[in-house]
Amino acid sequence: MSEPVQKRRIVITGVGVVSPIGIGKSAFWQSLTVGRSGIGRLLSIPSGNLPSKLAAEIRDFDPLRYLPEKKYLKVMSRDIQLGVASAALAMSDADLERDDIDPDRLGVVFGSGRMSTTPQELAEAVRACSEGGEEFQPTRWGEDAMGRIAPLWLLRQLPNMPACHVSIEYNARGPNNTITSRDSSAILAINEAICCIERGAADAMIVGACGSNIQPLDIAKMSLFEGLSRRTDDPEHACRPFDFDRDGTIVGEGAATFVVEDYESAVRRGADIYCEILGTGSGHDGSGFANEAGGTGLVRAMSQAMKRAGISSASELGHINAHGKSTQSDDLVESRAYHRMFGDDAERIPVTALKSYFGHCDAGSGAVELAGSVLALRYGELPMTLNYEVPDPRCRINVVHDEPLRLRTRSALSVNRTNIGQSAAIVVRAV
Repeated sequence: MSEPVQKRRIVITGVGVVSPIGIGKSAFWQSLTVGRSGIGRLLSIPSGNLPSKLAAEIRDFDPLRYLPEKKYLKVMSRDIQLGVASAALAMSDADLERDDIDPDRLGVVFGSGRMSTTPQELAEAVRACSEGGEEFQPTRWGEDAMGRIAPLWLLRQLPNMPACHVSIEYNARGPNNTITSRDSSAILAINEAICCIERGAADAMIVGACGSNIQPLDIAKMSLFEGLSRRTDDPEHACRPFDFDRDGTIVGEGAATFVVEDYESAVRRGADIYCEILGTGSGHDGSGFANEAGGTGLVRAMSQAMKRAGISSASELGHINAHGKSTQSDDLVESRAYHRMFGDDAERIPVTALKSYFGHCDAGSGAVELAGSVLALRYGELPMTLNYEVPDPRCRINVVHDEPLRLRTRSALSVNRTNIGQSAAIVVRAV
C-alpha cells in the first residue's frame, strides 16, 4: 500500500493593500490602529442626482507609480489599476525576485466583479445617433456610431484582466484564473491558489481581488437592491456594522493581494512568513436572506474551513473578521449564522467588522478585510469596529469597539457572503 500524500503547508509571505484608509500595508495598518475612517462625501463624480452622496474613495492614488508603462492605462479600468497596484506592493513585500522561482511555477488567481463603464466612454457614440438635431435613432448605433468607441474599450471591462496584467508583469506562466463571485471572490481565489500548490502545479501564487463601486450605475443599483446609508450629514459614522441604528452600507473601492507559497519553498528562500493558511470553505444558501435558509451557506463555509484547519473549539480562534455589511438584513443573517456555528460561544469570540472603515468594494472587500486580519496576527492587536454604539439585541455577538483588543490567540476566521448567499470562510494562524 502506498504512503498517504502529506498535506503541504501553505503560507502568506507578501501583503499589498490599496484602500481608502491607506496605500501600502503600513499606512493601512496605521489607520486601523487609530480608528481612522476613509468614508466621506462623494467627490470624484457629481452626486446631485444620486441616491447616496457618500463613498469611501481612494483620493491619493497614482497608478503610474505601479505600472511599468503609461500606455497600459488605456486598457485599465479603475478596478484593474487598483488590483495591479496591490499586486506590485505584495510582490515587493514578499521580496520574490524573478530569479527566485521558475516562472512556470508561479501562478495568478484574482477575484473581480462587474467593471462599470463611464458615460463619457460611450458619449460620442450616443451623440452620433442624434446628429443634426434629430431624435435618437437606434439603428444608427450599428450603422456607424459604434465606430466612435475606442477599439480597446472592452478590455477595460473584462473581469479576467487583473489576472492577465499581473501575470504579464511578473512573467507568471503557471496556473491563471479569475473568480467572479462578488464579496466571496477573494477567499475563493485563495482556495483555488491552495489547490494549485497542493496538486503540484505551482510553488507560489499571486492572489488578490479588486473592486470599485464609485460609479453612478453601481450606486443606483446598490441603493435599489442592497441598501445604502442615508446619513449624509455624518459620513464618518454612516457605516455601522451590527449597530442597532445601522441603515445601509457605503460604496467603496479597494484591492489587496497576497503572495501565497508552499511553506518549504518559502523557508528555502528565506521569506518573511506572515501566517499559515489552515483551511478554507464555501457554501451557498440558495435563497439569499429572504427566508429561514438565509445564512446556511455561511455556516457550511465556516464548518468546512474549521474542519480543514483541524480546529474544533471556538476558544482556538482569536477573532472573527466579519462580513459586517451594515444593512439590517445582512448583519442579522450573519450573526445568526455565528450562533448556528458556535452556539453560545458566538457571544464570546471577538468580532471586528472593517467595512466600517472603508465601505463595500465588491470583490475587493474580502481581500482588504483579510489583509486586516493578517496584519492583526502579525502585530497581536485586533482593530476595533467603528460606530458600534447601540448593540442590536438580535445580533448577539462580541463586537470589538471603542479601542483595539490585544489578541491572546493568534488564529483568525475571516468570512464573506454575497447578498444572494454565496459564502466563503478562511482560517489563518500566525507562524
